[in-house]
Amino acid sequence: MGLREILEFVKIEHTLFSLPFVFIGAKIAGDPTLIQLTWILVAAIGARGLAMALNRIIDREIDSNNPRTSERHLASGTMSMRVAWSLSGLFLAMLLLGAWQLNEVALAMSWLPVLAFVIYPYTKRITWACHLWLGLCLGLAPAGAWLGIQGGELGWDAITEFYWYPTVFWVCLGVMFWIAAFDLNYALMDVDSDRENGVYSFPARFGEQHTLRTSIQLTLLWFACFAIADPIDEFTFMGAAILMCLINICVILAQQRLADFQKTFFYTSVVTGWVLLGGLMIA
Repeated sequence: MGLREILEFVKIEHTLFSLPFVFIGAKIAGDPTLIQLTWILVAAIGARGLAMALNRIIDREIDSNNPRTSERHLASGTMSMRVAWSLSGLFLAMLLLGAWQLNEVALAMSWLPVLAFVIYPYTKRITWACHLWLGLCLGLAPAGAWLGIQGGELGWDAITEFYWYPTVFWVCLGVMFWIAAFDLNYALMDVDSDRENGVYSFPARFGEQHTLRTSIQLTLLWFACFAIADPIDEFTFMGAAILMCLINICVILAQQRLADFQKTFFYTSVVTGWVLLGGLMIA
C-alpha cells in the first residue's frame, strides 16, 4: 500500500479543519518557537490520523452497509485490519512523540484525546448527540496546542490553577459547536442508510428541516463562544468571526439551491478556521 492510499484512508484533507485551531491555541499561549510549532504539528497530525484510523476500524461494518461508504478501504477489503492497526500505532506514536518533546504535562494528558477518539464511533450507536462528541474531539485541538506551550512554563498549574479559563475554554467550546454544525449537514447524505441500519444521527432522528435550523443555531453558538473568549478582543479577529458566521449561515440556508451543497459547505468550513486564524495573527 502506497502513500496515496494511506492519505486517502485517513482523509488527510480533513486535517485542514483542525490545523488552524491548533495554531490558534498555540498563539493564545504566547509566542511559540519554531521548534514548539513543529512538535505541535507532529502531535496534531498524529492525533488526526489516529482519530480517523480508529473511526474506520470501529465503523467498518457500518461503512460496508452504506452505499456511500462501502468502497472505503476496510469496508471493501482493499486494506487489511493488520495494516489499519499498524497505521493507528504509527499515528499514536506521532502524537506521543510530539507531546513528549513539548513537555511532561502534555505527554501525561495525551490519554484524553485518545479516549475521546475511541468513544466517538460508539456514540453513533446510542445517541444523535454523536455530532457534539465529534465536535469535542476536534475541540481538544486548541487546548492541546496551548498545553504544549503553557505546560512547559507552568507545569501542572496550567491545568489545576485554571489558566485555561476563560479563553481556551471558550475557544474549544466554539470549535465543538462549529464542527457539530458541519457534521449535522454532512450526515444529511446518509439519512436513509442510517435509518435502515440503526445508526443514530440528528438528521435521521429529526429530519432535514430540524437539521437546518439546529445547524444555524450551532453556528450562532460558535460565534458567541469566540466573541466571549476573553483576551481575544482584537477587532480583526471579531471581524473575521462575524464574516465567516454570516457566510456559513448563508450557505446552510442556500443548500437546496446549490449544485453541490456538501462540497461548498466543506470548503466554507475549511476556510472558516483559516480566516479566523488570519484575523488573530494580523491583530
